[in-house]
Amino acid sequence: MTLAQTRLWLQKWRWYERNSLPWRRARLHYELARREAFARWPLHGDALEALQDGRLEIGPHVLLEPGVWITMPAPARIRIGGGSMFNLGVMVAALELVEIGEHCMFANGCLITDANHRFDDPDRPVPWQGFTSKGPTRIGDNVWCGAHVVISSGVTVGERCVIGANSVVTTDIPAFSVAAGAPARVLHAIDYHASTPEGDR
Repeated sequence: MTLAQTRLWLQKWRWYERNSLPWRRARLHYELARREAFARWPLHGDALEALQDGRLEIGPHVLLEPGVWITMPAPARIRIGGGSMFNLGVMVAALELVEIGEHCMFANGCLITDANHRFDDPDRPVPWQGFTSKGPTRIGDNVWCGAHVVISSGVTVGERCVIGANSVVTTDIPAFSVAAGAPARVLHAIDYHASTPEGDR
């Protein structure tokens, strides 16, 4: 390798592997502890910078399981309400704004984003075309998403919704709904006032 190639490789290593450096890992845990939140290692992305400059807001008792990836190039913002849980390999990506309510639960491999890759320029490689957004993505309180759910740009999911595994949410889902599919459709409303089973009377 030439000197220039070595420098470029080191720059890439520093960017992609920076969170594995022990002092950055300690600083990340410190910033999370200040907010009464916890992450099981590894935590990927630029969460440290975003926490330090106030663009990433995390409420108390948030739990990030291993492999969670939070990415939000400035000036993007992410807000996560207290008590929410992100299981293995969940990714939250913001171009402008992603808001997640309190006590939400995301199973393995979910993606929550307000952005989409561009692909409209035939003269440029797709990875170089950047992103576009349809607006903020918002998730209400007490939402449960099954494994590998994708919640896409500009979507609002109302409070206490359940989204079935492998669903792709491309339009708003009203509160108190069970939805599934690709694209996701409301299957039925959740009725908390329905009669209880015989055994519970």
